[in-house]
Amino acid sequence: MNTLFEHYGFLILQKYSMIALTSAIEALRMANQLLQSNHYRWSIYSVDDRTTYASNGLAAGPARPMDLARPLPDIVFVCGGWDVRDAVDGGATQLLRLLAERGVALGGLCTGAYALMACGLLKEYRCAVHWEVLSELHAEFPDVRFVDELFAIDRDRITCTGGTAPLDLMLHLITEDLGQGIARNISEQFSIECLRTVSDPQPIPVASRVGFSRGELIESVRLMEANIDEPLSVPELASLAGVSERKLQRVFKESLSATPHEYYVGIRLRHARKLIRYSNMSIERVSQECGFRNGPNFSRAFRSFFGYAPSDERRAKESC
Repeated sequence: MNTLFEHYGFLILQKYSMIALTSAIEALRMANQLLQSNHYRWSIYSVDDRTTYASNGLAAGPARPMDLARPLPDIVFVCGGWDVRDAVDGGATQLLRLLAERGVALGGLCTGAYALMACGLLKEYRCAVHWEVLSELHAEFPDVRFVDELFAIDRDRITCTGGTAPLDLMLHLITEDLGQGIARNISEQFSIECLRTVSDPQPIPVASRVGFSRGELIESVRLMEANIDEPLSVPELASLAGVSERKLQRVFKESLSATPHEYYVGIRLRHARKLIRYSNMSIERVSQECGFRNGPNFSRAFRSFFGYAPSDERRAKESC
């Protein structure tokens, strides 16, 4: 899919997340300001003529219903928030299906991806959605490929979590369009230390990530996150969680599609990447802080997990 968009559309639903919407728009505005041109355009749409209020009670404007007889945006993001199910009515689903038929790329910010799922427009697509609704949507839409990342780009669908993550998404798209230099300048204007990428996970509370019904799983993951520098063995985790090792292996496979060891290594490696990116620790010290006593083993594990070496991560940090 061509991700070099110039005209962005934002379809706001009742009780949408204003911070998600404005984070996305501000990146485009700042790009234009730095370029001293109107390279990017954006339009805010509503489903009908009623005033659309954000979850904080404010209304963004001017918002207007989309006229399908006029030139359409290159991409339309659905902006959701609280009570997104109540906000997705027949008018919203009809509009989104018509846009899909016309080949318009579609996306979702915060919980806006729910509208695309309700229309059947995210089947077999990778999808990022706010962690608060991740568990219930995963159960409701098993044909959607949910991911933990801040945002997901899959063919003609772009989905993003909430808060300020849309700013990271827009900086990524701007980088693809105009290069890293302009994206770095935008981040400096917003006092952002380093750009987050498509592979960065959103911070998801343990219970929301694995489901509240699996107490032993929640406890095990909490133990892993609390013991990064001195990793516990799988038998120790099982004992502390009050289950047999065999049961622990089974629930991890069923709920997280990974063994306890694999999941634990992932936690430690993500923490390592954060330390490399946001601290001045040497890579050798980072490996020790994350429970890897052997430098070469750490480098191999890091490369296998992320697809590049720890030194590449450090160089990326220095270029931010």
